Amino acid sequence: MPAPRNAFKAALKAGQVQIGLWLGLANPYTAEIAAGAGFDWLVIDGEHGPNDIPLILGQLQCVAASGGRPVVRAVAGETWMIKQLLDIGAQTVLVPMVETPEQAMELVRATRYPPLGVRGVGAALARASAFNRIPDYLQTADDEICLLVQLETRAGLDRLEDIAAVDGVDGVFVGPSDLAADMGYLGRPGEPEVQAAVESALKRIIATGKPAGILTADQTLAARYLEIGATFVAVGTDVTIFSSSLSTLADKFKMEMRPGRQVFSSGY
Repeated sequence: MPAPRNAFKAALKAGQVQIGLWLGLANPYTAEIAAGAGFDWLVIDGEHGPNDIPLILGQLQCVAASGGRPVVRAVAGETWMIKQLLDIGAQTVLVPMVETPEQAMELVRATRYPPLGVRGVGAALARASAFNRIPDYLQTADDEICLLVQLETRAGLDRLEDIAAVDGVDGVFVGPSDLAADMGYLGRPGEPEVQAAVESALKRIIATGKPAGILTADQTLAARYLEIGATFVAVGTDVTIFSSSLSTLADKFKMEMRPGRQVFSSGY
């Protein structure tokens, strides 16, 4: 019996557009709710979300039970961090701040067993192998691993084609927020110069034949990126959706209860 099929990797290889959501609440309960919403992929964020290995594991379990396709963003491209993520069952890993093809090559090696890589052989203890119940796991695991590299600096964009050409890199993701900061527009990823760089990067990725990905909560920008040809696009985050929805609800009722206004409008 081989390693579980990675449906997200298969969809990317087939050129199927994948609409995703970012998970930063670090909670299996909310991850389960998001997984049932109908998104094609869900990013469990280990870089900026307050996640540790047990929390990521719980979210992987909930997403899998709901039929979702999880992607785990590592804190950094460290071999030991990636090993832990793979052993708890992550088959798709997104690594931030990739700037050189040499770095990408090392990340590929981190996700592969010897002789192709340096992944530690401990799957007998791990969820990845169904706790040693998948007899052919070691022989088949490499084929189902999906490595996504995140370019989010000018240095990374300068080496984009070389990075995308690395065998074992399955997709290239553009990070607009850090790119904006690197370009001198901290907190302003919508600046025309930044957006020009983002669109150029997406087009260059697509020209290499590798799937291009990005995150934006701006629906107009998301539609634009899909129009350009981006394959995997995350269109929001659980944190901002939850936060903005709560604020909108509170503001609506507080407005209705101001002196001189009816407590409830005719819409209720």
